[in-house]
Amino acid sequence: MYKYCSKYCCSAWCGSASEYAAISETQPLNATLNAHPGQSFSPELAAAVAVVDRDAKALSAEDFFSSRSSFEAFSLLVHSPLIEAQRVAASAFVDVTERDAVPVNSHVIDCGVFLLKSRDHEIQRGSAAALGNLAVIANNQTLIVIRGALEHLVSIMATGDSDAQCNAVGCITNLATHDENKDRIARSGALEPLVKLALSSDLRVQRNATGALLNMTHTIDNRNQLVAAGAIPILVQLLNSPDYDVQYYSTTSLSNIAVDVEHRIFLAKSEPSIVAGLIRLTDSPALKVQCQATLALRNLASDEYFQLEIVKHNGLVPLHHLLQSRIPQIILAAAACIRNISIHPNNETPIVHAKFLPQLLELLSIDNLEIQCHAMSTIRNLASSDENKIKIFQAGAVERIGDLLRLKDGIVNDSVKSEMTACLAVLALLDEVKPSLFRNLKYLIRLTLTTSNIDVKTNAAAAIGNCATNLSDAKGLAVFQKYWKEIRKYVITFMSCDDVSLQHIGIWTLVQLISRNGKDLF
Repeated sequence: MYKYCSKYCCSAWCGSASEYAAISETQPLNATLNAHPGQSFSPELAAAVAVVDRDAKALSAEDFFSSRSSFEAFSLLVHSPLIEAQRVAASAFVDVTERDAVPVNSHVIDCGVFLLKSRDHEIQRGSAAALGNLAVIANNQTLIVIRGALEHLVSIMATGDSDAQCNAVGCITNLATHDENKDRIARSGALEPLVKLALSSDLRVQRNATGALLNMTHTIDNRNQLVAAGAIPILVQLLNSPDYDVQYYSTTSLSNIAVDVEHRIFLAKSEPSIVAGLIRLTDSPALKVQCQATLALRNLASDEYFQLEIVKHNGLVPLHHLLQSRIPQIILAAAACIRNISIHPNNETPIVHAKFLPQLLELLSIDNLEIQCHAMSTIRNLASSDENKIKIFQAGAVERIGDLLRLKDGIVNDSVKSEMTACLAVLALLDEVKPSLFRNLKYLIRLTLTTSNIDVKTNAAAAIGNCATNLSDAKGLAVFQKYWKEIRKYVITFMSCDDVSLQHIGIWTLVQLISRNGKDLF
């Protein structure tokens, strides 16, 4: 909603840039009405001015627009050929809608659109501000576009008056929160002026423009249109803005754009400074900027090029720091980012050397499914080399995972169990780790028999089979002998089912057991 002040200008705010507040320096309505004492109004217009003056102060927006006398007086001023009368109408329009935004009919919207056509900057400012206030209501959002406001808002964005630009862009910011409006805004020719105004010297305009661009990044078609309009280099440049709102809108827009493979390729080829800029913002005093910069790095790190670039630009240090945050959203963003970075084999050792392992194991205790999954997936990714397997084992990963697997069903989510059992299956390839895994064998067997999740079943069975590989010491053999009845049961179940992957796992497990001291088990 607008906070009414003088030039009706606005500053965008959004989770997806949804609302904005006007900052105005114009005089209040009664001062505006008396601003032209020499102006000769006809008796009819003078009476309309008096009605509008009275009712704009006394009535709610709903009552003002539904009252026949109020609205007829307002409409008379709107359609008057006198600029001063239209200014009175525009000022009243802002005053009423700023106080109380409500659903309105097409007649009210038509009055606002008519005022938008004026070449007078004061009228443009007021009408754009009032429509922007009304555009926080979903029904109004579509109606404003359908009744033809976009063409005139785009025209106002080209004006030299920054206050009118501010409110026109702010209105589009609110209109763009409605999905049905996004394509219409893109087709209206609004994107190129919005991109241009994102570099405005007026911070209010810049905030609203970047907020509007953010609201246009939620569908692939709109993202393509933004990229074609030249938004990417502007958004990357704005990472250097000192304003936290502009930083937030820019990082969030780039994060959304980086969802698409073709756009990541474009960014890799054309924007060499983007990684360094985003890494710098992960240390922003504004927590919302920290979070969005980290999410943008996460999305970029879906590609090998950016996985390496983030490490090359010393991104591991701030990510390690962010994992220690007390804010779940920031921890989640950092965990997701380091998980993507860990996919590249060249990054495994740097991550381990940066002492991520203890922190990742700590994250398994956080009551947040996504954080647990990303942390466990990262540990599994790091376990590809024997050297890292040892370090993961020495960090206490097997004991920590074992503790969680011992918990009752339902406490640890299946997706987390899938990552845990996959990690144990990889660690079981190392002979030094097997004695610790033997202590968890019974819980792995239980998962093969009780869980309905196919990934958990197969990963648990793979961990058991890898433990059986090269089985030679008496203690390990004794453990398998102890649980042979249960192992035999799940192997037969796997081999008898219709799922080919389970059949394969069953046969493979049997081969491991037969080939290494198997005669002692039967």
